[in-house]
Amino acid sequence: MDRDVTDRKLDALRRCLARLREKRPLTPEALLANPDLQDILALNLERAVQLSVDLAAMRIADLSVPAPETMGAVFEALRERGVLSAGTADRMRKAVGFRNIAVHDYQRIDWQIVFNLVHRRLEDFEAFARELCAAPSQEPPHS
Repeated sequence: MDRDVTDRKLDALRRCLARLREKRPLTPEALLANPDLQDILALNLERAVQLSVDLAAMRIADLSVPAPETMGAVFEALRERGVLSAGTADRMRKAVGFRNIAVHDYQRIDWQIVFNLVHRRLEDFEAFARELCAAPSQEPPHS
């Protein structure tokens, strides 16, 4: 992976997570009552997911394997190659589901889910970044 691009994307991911932590409301009701806060949280969650997908796709390209057909599948491909744990891959696939709802309005956003995400799931993005950075950049040579 291009180290400069990777570092910029990781830094942007950290900024999104910091913004989410800074702005997360104390109660679901506070979130429901504040459309500006809804926008801030939805946008930063969407960005965090997209940055994670971008980083995963870059790693897939480094591994010289066929590109997965869906955004969520990039995490499964990295799990299959030992880059991500099964739990992290699963949680990141679920995050893509949220992103799809937010971006494409497949269904109405459930702000209780957003509240839960910003209070209980931001660590999933950090685990993804840690595992991605800890794994070797290329598959070991086959014997």
